[in-house]
Amino acid sequence: MSPLDISLADLIARLDEELPEANELARISEARLRAQTLSDLGDQLIDHYVSKAKQTGASWTEVGDAIGVSKQAAQQRHAPGPFERYTNLNRHSIVLAQEAARTHKHDSIGTEHLLLGLLGEPRGLAYEVLIAKTGSEQRIRDAIEEAMPPAGQKALRGHIAFRPESKEAIDQARRSAADLGHDWVGTEHALLGLIRTEESPAAQILHNLGCTPDELRETIKTKITKRSAARNEQ
Repeated sequence: MSPLDISLADLIARLDEELPEANELARISEARLRAQTLSDLGDQLIDHYVSKAKQTGASWTEVGDAIGVSKQAAQQRHAPGPFERYTNLNRHSIVLAQEAARTHKHDSIGTEHLLLGLLGEPRGLAYEVLIAKTGSEQRIRDAIEEAMPPAGQKALRGHIAFRPESKEAIDQARRSAADLGHDWVGTEHALLGLIRTEESPAAQILHNLGCTPDELRETIKTKITKRSAARNEQ
């Protein structure tokens, strides 16, 4: 088994570098938030390979044996959920949205957190579309921060629930993918899901930045076509 490319020393050095003025208590709080994010990513890593194993015909008993849990526990934990067809980049954006909610000490994940999550994944098509439209990542972040609710008193540990409008945006993302005839749900579909959830904070932010549902949809269709053509030429 090959070691991971990241070590405890790397994590400590990065945190110290990013928070040079923070005292040790503040660093404890930040370390806890980052530990939770690493845990979330680890869960998604397992989910990815469980999905691969199921696609090749592995039984839940075999999956449970590989994880070290019972068949029932494996099935309950790793059965297909709302993010089953999400791309790895889009799954990562969900983790980043949860981290954003935790960092702001909010007790639920709103569409504004989902939008921040998309901004945190620069490899995603949603990021490319947003920057092309607005010309500035900072401009988008400033608009999101302005719409954020006040920070809470204490950061939550463990799972943070989605608000109703966020659940709707996730559902709209799947519908957007289906409308375009895609069998995956990428960051681009998540972006369409946000703007299609009309009464949400994220939709209002996007409208204020000059985005419209039809324009985003056409831009995304064009960019996907260009990417596909470029891959075919290779």
